[in-house]
Amino acid sequence: MSASRIEELQESASETRSFSLRDLIRRRPESITFALLVAICVIVAVINPAFLQPSTLIDIGRASVVMGLFALGVFIILAAGGIDVSFTAIAAFTMYSLTVLVLNYFPAMPIVLILLVAILGGMLLGIVNGLLVHHLKVPSLIVTIGTQYLFRGFLLSFIGTVWIMSLPPQMGAFGRMPLFQFESANGAVVTLPFYFLVLPLAALVTWWILNRTLMGRAIFAVGGNANVASRLGYNLRTVQIFLFGYAGALAGLAGIIHVCANRQANPFDLVGTEINVIAAVVLGGARITGGTGTVLGTLLGVLLIVVINSVLVMVGIPSTWQRLVVGIFILLAAAFFVTRQRKK
Repeated sequence: MSASRIEELQESASETRSFSLRDLIRRRPESITFALLVAICVIVAVINPAFLQPSTLIDIGRASVVMGLFALGVFIILAAGGIDVSFTAIAAFTMYSLTVLVLNYFPAMPIVLILLVAILGGMLLGIVNGLLVHHLKVPSLIVTIGTQYLFRGFLLSFIGTVWIMSLPPQMGAFGRMPLFQFESANGAVVTLPFYFLVLPLAALVTWWILNRTLMGRAIFAVGGNANVASRLGYNLRTVQIFLFGYAGALAGLAGIIHVCANRQANPFDLVGTEINVIAAVVLGGARITGGTGTVLGTLLGVLLIVVINSVLVMVGIPSTWQRLVVGIFILLAAAFFVTRQRKK
C-alpha cells in the first residue's frame, strides 16, 4: 500500500473519530457533564486521597437528595419551556406547616402518612402555579416569583417564625433510619440514610413519565413550540397543571425530608438555593428555552454542583467563592450549549 493511501486512511479515521465525538456531544450533551465530573473527582483524589473515603462519598450522596428532588421538578418544567423559582417556598411552607400540624394536632401520625401529606400539600401549591401561568398568560418566571413571595409571606405571617428544635419522634426516627452503616478506620460510624432511596425512585418515575407516557411527549412538544403543540391537539392547560403540580409534589417531599434529615424545622431554610438547583439542571444539558434534557443529565448536574461545593469546603474556600465557581460553570455551560445550537 502506498504512503499516500496510508495517509488518506489515517485522515479518514481521524475525521470519523472527530465526527463521532461531535455527534456524541450533540446527541448526549450530558456526556460533557459526566466527563467534567470524572475529571474533577480524579484531580481532587490525586491531590487529597481522603476525597475517596466512603464517608465523603456518602456525605455527597446524602447532600444530593434534597437538591436532586428540586432539580427533577425544575427540569420537567424547563423541558416544557417554563421555569419555576417558587419550589423552595413550597418546600418551606409544606415542611414547616406540616411539622406544626403533627406536633399540635396529630402527634401519632405515621411517617408514611406524613410523607403523603407533604407530597399532596406541595402538589396543591404547585397546581396554583400552573393555573396562574395558564390563565394569566404571562411567563412562568414572573408568576413563580410572585407566588414565591406569596407562599413565604403567608407562612411567616400566619403559621410561624420560630425554629422547631424538637420534632415528632417518628420524623426524627425516619431521618436517622439507616439504609446501611459501617465503622470507618478512625472508629466513626458512617451511615447512608434510608431516605436516600427517595431520589432514585423519584428519578425513575420522572424518567418513565417523560419517556413512556403521552404526557411526556406533550411536555417536550410544548417545550419545542407551544403553539404547534396546541394545534396538534395537546391540552396546554392540562400540561401546565401537571407540570407545576408534579414539581410541587417533589418540592413538598424534599421539604419534609430536609426537616427529618436536619431534625429541626426552620421556616427560613432553603432560601437562596434556587440558583444552585437551576444551575444543576442547566449543567445537566437542559436548555432554558425548553424541549431538551434528560433525567440522567439532571442527576449528573446535581452531582457536579454537590461535588464542587464539597471540594471547595474541603479546601477551606469561603461560601462566596463557591458561588463564584458555580457562576463560572453556568456561564461556560451556557456558552457551550449556545455554540452547539448555532452549529446545528
